[in-house]
Order: sequence, then C-alpha cells, then structure tokens
Amino acid sequence: MANAPENSIIVAIDGPAAAGKGTLARRLAVEFDLACLDTGSLYRAVAAKLLASGGDPGDEAAGAAMAAGLTPEDLERPDLRGEGVGEAASQVSAIPAVRKALLAFQRDFAHHPPDGKRGAVLDGRDIGTVVCPDACAKLFVTASPEERARRRHEELLGRGEASIYARVLQDMQARDARDARRDAAPLKPADDADVLDTSELDAETAFRKARDIVARKCLHREAQDQH
Repeated sequence: MANAPENSIIVAIDGPAAAGKGTLARRLAVEFDLACLDTGSLYRAVAAKLLASGGDPGDEAAGAAMAAGLTPEDLERPDLRGEGVGEAASQVSAIPAVRKALLAFQRDFAHHPPDGKRGAVLDGRDIGTVVCPDACAKLFVTASPEERARRRHEELLGRGEASIYARVLQDMQARDARDARRDAAPLKPADDADVLDTSELDAETAFRKARDIVARKCLHREAQDQH
C-alpha cells in the first residue's frame, strides 16, 4: 500500500448506519478544504446495480463483477439511498472479493484527492482499520441503535417513503450484527480512533467536537512537518 504524502491530510470516519458520520464528513471537508468520499456509496452502487439487474446481493461472483466494473457515474444513481439498497449494500460489503475490488479506488482517492485538494475525508466502516490506517485523524462515530433508528425513520418519512420505526430498528440491529461479525473488515473502531457518541449531541456540537479532533491531530502534524 502506498503511504500518504507526508504533508497530506487524511481523515478517516467510521461508524454504523445513521450515526451522523456522513454529515460530519461533508462538513469537515468544507471546513478544512478537503475532498470527500462517502465510501458507502460504492457499496450502495454495487447493490443497486445488482438489484436492478435482478441479481442476488449474496451472490459473490456477481457482486465482485459489479464492483470491478463500477464507474464514477454509478455513484450518481438516484436509487442509492433507498432502504432496500442499504440492506443489500450491507450484504455485498461482507463479500471479500467486493471489498478487494473497491479498495484500490478508495485508497487512490485518499492519497491522490481530486481537484488539487491537500487531502481527503473518507467515511465508511473500515477506513481507519483497513483503507487508510495511515490517516492522521480517525473518528469512530456512533449512537444508540434506538437513536439511529429514529433518525433513519424520520429521514425516510421526510423523503415521502413509508416507514415503521419498529421495522427500521429491527433492520438496523440486524445490519449492525452482520457488520460486526463479518470476516472481511468487521465494523470496529481503530485502536487509535477517537470515539464520538452522538446519541445526546445535536449536529452542531458533534461537528465542533470532530473539528477540534481533526485540527489537533492533523493540523498540528502539518505544522510540525513544515518546520
């Protein structure tokens, strides 16, 4: 694996669904002028293409083939945020061949960010542990299953989709268990990650805490590198 250039900033944000990591990643990218990649969209795109073709998200060969042929345009599909796609994405992300096919894409984005940016923020489930273990800041963003289910339930209702809280909670608990138990890059904090529990935090407070962590760990190192 190629290491990041010494003066680059790579921020790894991991955590379970609906913990708020995507919102934090986008805000941190704007705050520090970094590129941003929602790595979950890669797995959602593979899942969406599989479902659209009538395929089975548990089919290892089909999932690997879809992942190998993924294009940037696939990340703009309008059906990526559907709950069915999210469930299927959790299944395909447990396939080692899919993860291997998408790993190079993620690392290349982190170490060679687009648009001349000085670094990148990546959010997902194994960024700090597998994709970018050399990240200068690693955040593991979490919240209680009940709070995350409430957020996802309200998100679905806000998009005009039918949603039953109890079912969302059940699906989320099942997905958490599958993500934590899978053999390929199970969901867990990196040993050197800062854990940020957003259960009782509003979005602004969570952002300030995350911003301070990144500033302390990445900008301090950047200043040292310049001396």
